Amino acid sequence: MAKKNFRELFDIREFKWGGVNFPIFLCMLALTMVVVYVPFGGEKAGFLRPNFLTIFALLGVFGLLFGEIGDRIPFWDEYIGGGTVLVFFSAAVFGTYKFVPEPVVSAIKIFYGKQPVNFLEMFIPALIVGSVLTVDRRTLIKSMSGYIPLIVVGVLGASLCGIAAGLLFGKAPLDIMMNYVLPIMGGGTGAGAIPMSEMWSSKTGRPASEWFAFAISILTIANIIAILAGAFLKKLGENNPSLTGNGDLVIDDSKEVVKDKEVEVKAELVDTAAAFMMTGILFTAAHILGEVWETLGFPFEIHRLAFLIILTMVLNIAGVVPDRLKAGAKRMQTFFSKHTIWILMAAVGFTTDVNEIINALSLANLVIAFAIVIGAVVFIMLLSKKMKFYPVEAAITAGLCMANRGGAGDVAVLGAADRMELMSFAQISSRIGGAMMLILGSIIFGIFA
Repeated sequence: MAKKNFRELFDIREFKWGGVNFPIFLCMLALTMVVVYVPFGGEKAGFLRPNFLTIFALLGVFGLLFGEIGDRIPFWDEYIGGGTVLVFFSAAVFGTYKFVPEPVVSAIKIFYGKQPVNFLEMFIPALIVGSVLTVDRRTLIKSMSGYIPLIVVGVLGASLCGIAAGLLFGKAPLDIMMNYVLPIMGGGTGAGAIPMSEMWSSKTGRPASEWFAFAISILTIANIIAILAGAFLKKLGENNPSLTGNGDLVIDDSKEVVKDKEVEVKAELVDTAAAFMMTGILFTAAHILGEVWETLGFPFEIHRLAFLIILTMVLNIAGVVPDRLKAGAKRMQTFFSKHTIWILMAAVGFTTDVNEIINALSLANLVIAFAIVIGAVVFIMLLSKKMKFYPVEAAITAGLCMANRGGAGDVAVLGAADRMELMSFAQISSRIGGAMMLILGSIIFGIFA
């Protein structure tokens, strides 16, 4: 893949600003600044007429500006999180230090808030259904008995080592589980930390951004550690050939290896629309199940997103969803995860206090994040051979690819480890492993939050 550079952003022949070239983006940026900063009628941001579409567009321009820049800063792009993290941090600075007028921030809080109709109500279900439904059902079934237990071992190791490190700094085990292990091992940002923040908010009644601000900080730290650990495991395998399959995960390769088969059917627009409609129906069914669960008086709450994951997995395993609909779901997921993530990160950032992020960058948090990542790696390596997996490849996929920031983190970790052929297993970690952590988070928040 060609390395991104700044020159292409300003080349009028290149359409790198969300599908437009630099002159068009410049016009969009100028109009956005007029709407946000030019007083009209004696009021700040008087030209702003907040509705879903206008706020979507304003956040889109902001996200494109800082996202494209962040994806081209060498060290930042490779180790910190690229444009996604820069958009979040930039928006947090703009919101905290009042670099935009209050009416704009208030409108963003409605766009990304507790109201019944907001962007998250589309973004999160689309990502969940698209992620879980597009894993090949045979892969899903096989992974339940083989690879999934390996992920569980990693989560157990991460939890125990994280709690042990937390005790050194006087932190309670429950605090470590809710605020460290869940975001780090949760499958990334879009399909992990963000829905977890909504689960936490729905239980506590406090703003989701309060939990998310710390979560993304600790996740960013863990992502850097995971990438560096990937490079270390590569060297470890080179020096100890008995620990590695040189890209093969399963020791007994005479058996059929689990593979993540991509949906081969090409999705039409009508398939994507149908998948989006199905997502809404499944989300409604999940909400009904959540209400029924609550009325039955069980001792802990299960969030409706957890029920959405369970419903989607059951449909996938049952094989009742046509390939065309799966292809539409994959296209839907791609649209939200790749083309609207900067919009969402900008919205989250504007509602986040940057001082909370700064406070998270302490020695204690660095040590705890390191212990969580290394705990997953060590436990997996100790047990992987008994489970018929090579230790190095097992630690990379079931450990590091659970502890990074999702899809982009998988690419960075596998690239550092020179194991790109393991992407299918990394995707199972991010998708199914992340879904498992959402369910675990729902239960923990339901009981203890």
